[in-house]
Amino acid sequence: MNWFNRNSKYPVFYRTYLNSFKHKKKDLETVRFVAFDTETTGLNINEDKILSIGTVGIINFKIHISDTFECYLIQDTFNTETVKIHGLLKTGHITKVEETKAIEDFLNYIGNAILVAHHAAFDIAMINAALKRMNLPKLKNKAIDTGHLYKKITNPKDNKHYSLDELSKIFNITMHDRHTASGDAYITALLFVKIVAKLKEKENLSLNDLFANKRIGLL
Repeated sequence: MNWFNRNSKYPVFYRTYLNSFKHKKKDLETVRFVAFDTETTGLNINEDKILSIGTVGIINFKIHISDTFECYLIQDTFNTETVKIHGLLKTGHITKVEETKAIEDFLNYIGNAILVAHHAAFDIAMINAALKRMNLPKLKNKAIDTGHLYKKITNPKDNKHYSLDELSKIFNITMHDRHTASGDAYITALLFVKIVAKLKEKENLSLNDLFANKRIGLL
């Protein structure tokens, strides 16, 4: 009853999202991972906005193409410089939704999944900034950064920041639709599956082994 009263101030979709964490799975074979990526107007978490979100689901380390989410957001901030990277124009034929609708749909989609992203702290911070504008708390999901996960098979003390392009080349992943949210989410999902396969060769892997040993950046 206390939990209900504490969360009753939130909209229904956010209460449903919170409620999903009562039923978390804890073993590698059944837990649902969601690889995701955002395209944004820039890299300033406080000033820039999300332009698109792309995801793909992973269960038992198999990518489920039918388990995807993609949305484009109406742009109230426009940066001509970043258009060169993501190619998203302020107007055009792509159907776009308000930020509040995009975040609601994203939370409905991910539920209690473990999030996977490359340089995950940035994407999560952008989602959290949007939640803050909606007067809602931060994401509750656990998250895995493929950049840090890679170092578990090489050198955990390596301080280099490996780009998605660099790791895609190392793991022979074709970079289709690079710099689109859905394209980068799919590349990240492939990278995640390949890194975990390498880790399984070295040890009897548990879910906890995939997370960083200490808090990293905004994660």
